[in-house]
Amino acid sequence: MDQVYNPYQSQIEQIEIEITENQKLLDDALMHDLANEEITRLLEEKKALELAASDFLNGQNKTNDDSSQVAQNANAIIEIRGGAGGDEAKIWANDLMRMYTRYAENKGLKVELIDDLVFKVKGKVELPIVKIDEDGKINKTGETEWLQAYKLFRYDSGVHRVQRVPSTEAAGRIHTSTASVAVLPEVTATAVEIKEEDLEWSFMRAGGAGGQSVNKTSSAVRLIHKPSGLVVSARTERKQAQNRQIALELLRAQLWQIEEDKKMAEIDEARSNIGRNMRAEKIKTYNYPQSRVTDHRIHQSWHNLEGILGGDLDELIASTKSLLEIDENPEKSDEQIS
Repeated sequence: MDQVYNPYQSQIEQIEIEITENQKLLDDALMHDLANEEITRLLEEKKALELAASDFLNGQNKTNDDSSQVAQNANAIIEIRGGAGGDEAKIWANDLMRMYTRYAENKGLKVELIDDLVFKVKGKVELPIVKIDEDGKINKTGETEWLQAYKLFRYDSGVHRVQRVPSTEAAGRIHTSTASVAVLPEVTATAVEIKEEDLEWSFMRAGGAGGQSVNKTSSAVRLIHKPSGLVVSARTERKQAQNRQIALELLRAQLWQIEEDKKMAEIDEARSNIGRNMRAEKIKTYNYPQSRVTDHRIHQSWHNLEGILGGDLDELIASTKSLLEIDENPEKSDEQIS
């Protein structure tokens, strides 16, 4: 029987080498305490990686979820990047992150920071179900449904445009800036195959306040997937082993999405992949002078900009989900049009 691939094995072996090297220093009176402290830290990292490896290998014995199940039941990884607009675009990216995290926290979801403007959302939300009448108006049905984080946010992937007067604009001119939002599912280790030889790891100090521990510990992780050129990083955790796991999770999510995009393109090249390939397209505009948010895919507007940016997203998410699910699954249109 072939040995099951373990993506954590090379990392465990590297830590074992480092432990052996530090053990050789225990007989040195000057280095003993420092080496002993380093061995303790390395053993903790090794234990964390061995637990991650055990979870992965146990998952190999289970039936892999298909793509639809991954999407249905996954937590969400959200990455926001400032686009056109310079410093104002960076400010706008942070505003979007604040909007999503406020909404998530208000709904009782758990938010975990991965890196700057990259975070994971865990849990389920009860969302109102809406239907569309013959005039295209959105009506609440009084019913609700429970959605896991990825299914909740997946249609927000795309370019979000803001029109406003920046705080640095002395002449009071309205500027247009953009930020892109990528919403990815947190996929299981068995859903995407990642070969160790395709990975290039690098480690660095996470920064922050000084001190012996910070200066000698390279806990921040940067991971390059050589075949795809994808680069991910994680630095929020104090332990390197935890940041390694987070980086692998983020890489798996991005590789899974790439494969999903390919599958959808093969099914129908002429079909618009709402929520997937439209990341490069403008999907929403946030207009400050008119206190208006417009979703250009469904041709709907809301005149509650302040509340929306404060995390009041239920109506936007429910309406967008209802209309775009019809676009992705035309056979559902009769059910959702009252």
